Amino acid sequence: MLTLFLLLPLAGALLAIALPAHREGEAKIIALCFSALNLAIAVVMYVVFDRGVEGYQFVDRFEWITGADAGFSVQYVVGVDGLSAPLIVLLGLLSVVSVLVSWNIDLKPKQYFAWLLILESAVAGVFLSLDLIQFFLFWELELLPMFFLISQWGSGRRLYSATKFLLYTLAGSALMLVGFLVIGFGAHTFDIEALTKAPPQETVVPLAIVFWAIMLAFLVKLPVFPLHTWLPDAHTDAPTAVSVMLAGVLLKMGGYGILRIVLPLMPNEVHDFSKVLATIAGFSVIWGAIITLRQTDLKRLVAYSSVSHMGYVLLGVSALGPVGLSGAALQMFTHGCITGLLFVMVGMIYDRTHTREISQLRGLMHHMPLIGTVFIVAGLASLGLPAMSGFVAEITVFLGSMGPHPAATMAAVFGVVLSAGYILWTIERILHGPKTHDFHDLTDARKWWELTAMGILVVAIIGVGIWPAVLTDTVRMGIEPIAKIVEAAS
Repeated sequence: MLTLFLLLPLAGALLAIALPAHREGEAKIIALCFSALNLAIAVVMYVVFDRGVEGYQFVDRFEWITGADAGFSVQYVVGVDGLSAPLIVLLGLLSVVSVLVSWNIDLKPKQYFAWLLILESAVAGVFLSLDLIQFFLFWELELLPMFFLISQWGSGRRLYSATKFLLYTLAGSALMLVGFLVIGFGAHTFDIEALTKAPPQETVVPLAIVFWAIMLAFLVKLPVFPLHTWLPDAHTDAPTAVSVMLAGVLLKMGGYGILRIVLPLMPNEVHDFSKVLATIAGFSVIWGAIITLRQTDLKRLVAYSSVSHMGYVLLGVSALGPVGLSGAALQMFTHGCITGLLFVMVGMIYDRTHTREISQLRGLMHHMPLIGTVFIVAGLASLGLPAMSGFVAEITVFLGSMGPHPAATMAAVFGVVLSAGYILWTIERILHGPKTHDFHDLTDARKWWELTAMGILVVAIIGVGIWPAVLTDTVRMGIEPIAKIVEAAS
């Protein structure tokens, strides 16, 4: 099942790129069919996932590269547990949404949708891989479609932004690969499950250095201050669908890597540097929120808000307890849905008004009541309103981190106040106020693909907010084994 989920988008990409020139408009139909089928597989996997059993399920494994003389081998091995299962569903959801919001793409559509499907496979490989080298290969594969999607179909300084994203991620990846090789050669295996059961104790390089080499790669992707500067540029110049994928699932690769690899493989080092991580997290929440308040571009505002909100993930990680770690995992899922919806709405507003300058937008609720209402829903979810998914994740993070890191937690709580400030201020500035003649010809969301994209994410946000057990019960099964390893090392 998981191998099918991994390879199906690649098959769709090959089919799309093989279309003759006079039929390339059909690429969007192929992309929608394959991404929808992948979403169905993800939902089926999530439904039949056994929440009474710890460990990986639906595992596919075979030896890929034999290195008996060197004392190790590289495997193709994929599996899913309570940590990765929600992220696979999130990837399926946002992949469908990304195809839908790209429905009007007319510039080289078959290449565009092929890269979008390849991106889905690459991210799926990161979330499913249970071998360090395989994990690294999929981590790197994701760079290629992202670079071309931004540089070819973006706007503004698209080549600059794509190159900046590439260089930041490659620099982090180089450090990560060195760390993986040190761990793998020291333990004579790259199998994540085997390394989790017997974390390395000694390596040729001090484990503290290995810890930061790998952690920096994940912090770049998360991202947190001061490694975040690539994110606003990438978001601003990327197409709407790419911003949805970037904020929704690519940032989650950083948090997932920390939870999947850093914590269980280097628990002693995590304890040693937990206060440093908490300090970085608290500062990122406040810094990101303050910078967001100063933005004049609607898309950059949402982008900088991600820096603040991903600080909650790192704060939950630094707590090192089951509650805080569960909060971090929940925040990854909920932030993906919420920020994905925000970027969808920003894209719809820009398509109609041809501007993202907040000072030029006023009274849009008079012309686009449905778009305005859904934007408000996404905004309220982002600031953590109860009965929406953002509240579930943030309160769980705070409950888990208050004991071990009270100062950082209080800073993060104040970040919620700042979030309310910039969200409500933005809503007031662009949606309300007198009706203007500048936008007299605007139309509301009426196309089926617009309504479907909005509806999918609104249902996910409100559904998890009202019935969080649909997510928390699964996450708990993935987090508890990691929490036990970390607690045993204290």
